[in-house]
Amino acid sequence: MDVLASLGDGFLIALTWQNLLLALLGCLLGTIMGALPGLGPSNGVAILIPLAFSLGLGPTPALILLTSVYYGAMYGGRISSILLNIPGDEPALMTTLDGYPMAKQGRAGEALALSGVASFVGAFLATWGLVFLAPQLVKIALLFGPAEYFALFALAFATLGGISSTNQAKSAFAAALGLGLATIGIDGQTGVPRFTFGEVHLYDGIDFLIAIVGLFALSEVFIFLENRHSGGADESKVKVGRITPPLSMLKYCTPTMLRTSVLGFIAGVLPGAGASLGSFISYSMEKRMVDKEGTFGKGDPRGVAAPEAGNNAAAGGALVPMLALGVPGSGTTAVLLAVLLALNITPGPLLFTQNPDVVWGLIAALFIGNIMLLLMNIPMVGLFTRLLLIPSRILMPIVAMISFVGIYGISGSTFDLMVMVGFGVLGWVLRKLDVPLVPVILGTLLGNAMEANLRRAVTISNGDWWVLVGSPLSITLWSIAIIGFVLPIVFGKRLKKRMHMAKEEESSFVD
Repeated sequence: MDVLASLGDGFLIALTWQNLLLALLGCLLGTIMGALPGLGPSNGVAILIPLAFSLGLGPTPALILLTSVYYGAMYGGRISSILLNIPGDEPALMTTLDGYPMAKQGRAGEALALSGVASFVGAFLATWGLVFLAPQLVKIALLFGPAEYFALFALAFATLGGISSTNQAKSAFAAALGLGLATIGIDGQTGVPRFTFGEVHLYDGIDFLIAIVGLFALSEVFIFLENRHSGGADESKVKVGRITPPLSMLKYCTPTMLRTSVLGFIAGVLPGAGASLGSFISYSMEKRMVDKEGTFGKGDPRGVAAPEAGNNAAAGGALVPMLALGVPGSGTTAVLLAVLLALNITPGPLLFTQNPDVVWGLIAALFIGNIMLLLMNIPMVGLFTRLLLIPSRILMPIVAMISFVGIYGISGSTFDLMVMVGFGVLGWVLRKLDVPLVPVILGTLLGNAMEANLRRAVTISNGDWWVLVGSPLSITLWSIAIIGFVLPIVFGKRLKKRMHMAKEEESSFVD
């Protein structure tokens, strides 16, 4: 009952005019960014971080705006998947298997509306899971000391590549690079400048918001400049047609949506798994369970509902470890973690007791935003499909403008703009080398806290390093970290290969 009372207080916060308008704006912008191939939720949130800070928003309104963008982008990724056979982001890859065949059969509107309903069901159930599961994790707060926090940070880095990672060595390199960037600035314990090279602007360290916008948003611009001959999206190859699915189709797909929402939520809660795994598991399990006639891959509505419910449930599930443990469950939640830290809000076991207004206002806003997205995505399908016609030569300058104006509005420093450009170039190079960007961000975010807890633990134990494995909780965390690092090495390439093989096989049936 205490949980429901806290949720009621959160609705009082979320239902103010300012927060409702921010949720609506975030849902609209997120859907647009999700629909445009290549941007995705991580880039969408990163691009709008400067806007949130330029508007001078407090912690709760800023988070409401950015998490609404997150949920909206998860919704929007299905639009180009169904209409153009081009996933808006990686979790939407599985939606192309049956969504595009439905579109070619003249049922694009039905597929889009059904995917919107499935996204709603997955996100709605995941938000309830967040309500009841996250506070339970908070009960372990008193068990955490410096050694346990250090093990928790190690767990975050070890599982960051995710089960669908192709190369854990590159993830480890990226994390080490991020940790190295975190050491720049004045040492908090000794007061000695580290790696500043006499540059006064670096004494305070590197602002991770600048790093995020550079690595995600500007690197996207550089990628476009490199491939500018490819242009923007062409005209939609299919007609939308009817935009409301028949009730019989919804009834037919309801068991699928419920089952895959649970699977997706579990995948999202696991650190490092994320929406891609949630989407893949949901589609694969549902196909094995119900595809008796071999209709999956040929325009079966259940093949659209399963991955959409799964990836949106995973997106909600990824918020659980971020809020309750301070461990991001996906790339986008790592970006949201940076926003929390920039707002002087520390995610983790004490968040629900120290900042209950922020966390419960956010959860209530997720319910509201989810309803907005459902009401928005069905009647506005025609509008969102036209957005696919925006050429990249128009879109990318807008992204660059928002990045530069936003960062300068926050800091007023031209030096920060140059640092942002530097991170943009770094992001472009890393993407060319297929090195993930999220571990760099997480290393920059958590490096100082990780170092401080390590020093504190060793100091308390008088230099005894065994203190890092001196409690059952720390041993458990280290064990999960080792398993989370080894599993992708053993199964990662195989799973990634299966995802793309499934896409190619099903596409061959359609052709």
